[in-house]
Amino acid sequence: MNLTLLLVSLAVGTETADQKNTYTVNASESTIQWYGGNAVGKTHEGTLSFANGSLEVSGGKVTGGSLNVDMNSMTCTDLSDGMADKLVGHLKSDDFFSVESNPTAGLVIKKIGKGENGAAQITAALTIKGKTEEVTFPALVKIDGDNLLATADLTFDRSKFDVRYGSDSFFDNLGDKAIKNEIKVSVKLKASKAAGI
Repeated sequence: MNLTLLLVSLAVGTETADQKNTYTVNASESTIQWYGGNAVGKTHEGTLSFANGSLEVSGGKVTGGSLNVDMNSMTCTDLSDGMADKLVGHLKSDDFFSVESNPTAGLVIKKIGKGENGAAQITAALTIKGKTEEVTFPALVKIDGDNLLATADLTFDRSKFDVRYGSDSFFDNLGDKAIKNEIKVSVKLKASKAAGI
């Protein structure tokens, strides 16, 4: 999750071929939606917020960047308040994401290739709970003057980040009590060109 989230592509901008700019993430105008749940039955969803981040743009295309997600911002939006608070508390605990000792999740873009249907194919290092794994996902980016708008969907395997609770990767005979290893994150990101650039 820390998901963090995310983005890049063959955006058309006003920069010249050798001009480089930094776009800073606007956390208040960006959204992160997460989806996860039981292997059989109930699915939950909620939100997260960016802590900070920036994207590097050269020649009208994103060439790199890093994003950090505030894990303490986690909410659950499909349950009533009391039940949502209980679930979020459990997700923040050491059973899942150990948020007290790992308050942010991060993503660093390593490589950008050409994807399908006008998207870019992003390869990045995702860090959750102090563990880093490579992920690949498509993203669409548009540069509009001083603003950069990006959307991306990323699915990651929580078991690779030592998030073990209810995972059939670590425990046998869970049956319908198993919780999916796959967590999906949908991101809508807005970033603005750094002042003075």
